[in-house]
Amino acid sequence: MKKNFVAIVGRPNVGKSSIFNYIADQKISIVDDKPGVTRDRIYANCNWLSHNFVLIDTGGIETNTNDKILNQMKVQSELAIEMSDLILMVVDGKVGLTDLDRDIANILRKSKKNIILVVNKIDNYKKQENDIYEFYELGFENIFPISAVNKQGVGNLLDKVIELLPNENFSNDTNNIKIAIIGKPNVGKSSLVNKIIGENRVLVSDIAGTTRDAIDTDVIINNKSYTLIDTAGIRRKSQITDKIELYSYFRTEIAIDRADIVLILIDGSLGITKFDANIAGLAHDKGKGILIVVNKWDLIEKNDKTINEFSKNIKNELSFMNYAEILFISAMTGQRVNKIFDYIEKIHENQIRTISTGVLNEIMYEAISINDTPQFKGKKLKIFYITQIGNTPPTFVIFVNDKNLFHFSYQRYIENRIREYIDFTGTSIKFIIRERNEKI
Repeated sequence: MKKNFVAIVGRPNVGKSSIFNYIADQKISIVDDKPGVTRDRIYANCNWLSHNFVLIDTGGIETNTNDKILNQMKVQSELAIEMSDLILMVVDGKVGLTDLDRDIANILRKSKKNIILVVNKIDNYKKQENDIYEFYELGFENIFPISAVNKQGVGNLLDKVIELLPNENFSNDTNNIKIAIIGKPNVGKSSLVNKIIGENRVLVSDIAGTTRDAIDTDVIINNKSYTLIDTAGIRRKSQITDKIELYSYFRTEIAIDRADIVLILIDGSLGITKFDANIAGLAHDKGKGILIVVNKWDLIEKNDKTINEFSKNIKNELSFMNYAEILFISAMTGQRVNKIFDYIEKIHENQIRTISTGVLNEIMYEAISINDTPQFKGKKLKIFYITQIGNTPPTFVIFVNDKNLFHFSYQRYIENRIREYIDFTGTSIKFIIRERNEKI
């Protein structure tokens, strides 16, 4: 069914993100008293009185500026206005009506959309009642005073939102594959999303750190549904001094948590670095499906050995996840971008693969016959049996006589033997070692 979209727009620092977070009932947008914090369109599925809609937070609109980022933020806000069924224009009740508010109101009137004027920061209605009247100058029929911080007046506002929205609602597709795109700043994450979806959905700039929030985009490829989660570029925590960048770092971790599969983007023009390995480790530790994507391959001078040499370097740096496949692309030209979803489908199939206990134990007993279990101080490890108890990632319990004897190196050996027989390409494998009297 059709999704109803509600956009929150206004000049910088009027409290748009605070309103967004309260309605969405979660801290998705970054809230800070620094103008220009929210740069891209942020989406959230919302529900009020059994009515569903998608709420969009936008960056503050600056109508007269030569700043490159601020101009692109304006474009993103205009895109949100264009795609929305209803617009919430937010103004600051404490500051009062400004010339920029008037300019934005003129822009919104030209959209011919339903508009609700939201006068925020009315923390005490009796004392601030007179502060609202000047906003009637803007000529909007629906005006609602609220305080997002004190959670006042938002219920009445949402009642009006539901009243003005079209009747078509939507049900969420919980079966779609969620894909997080992570990597260093300026590696091409937003450019890749834009190439996939075919529109400038995510703000793209050659200024490192442009994307600060995790952005969800639903796409359908080959009749299958996916959610792309574009994330802020990660820097080392020790290099993060700006509070907003720290928010972005943790938001990237949250994006990885939400994802089924993670695309680790590497800048082919710079090569694999230790920091790329740290980023990959975040996804590996959380047991996600992983595809290593080397971007900007069009910028590389190549010969018949280039791919093999680059792949070898990646495998060396990411030796802890040699199960991951590597794809070389150019988000700029579109080279091999269409192959990404072939890999994603393969990884997803491997993530949900279930192996019978009989097959698993045959593999394990053969592995033991080739390389016997270790012993320590005269006590030998005995493996009784192995069984699978979960997926995404495939999770196995191995029952032993003494789990302290099950050294990591032997666990890795068992994993490698399983991978020789069963295709778990692109996904980690999780082992739980238990003694017979322990519960799973």
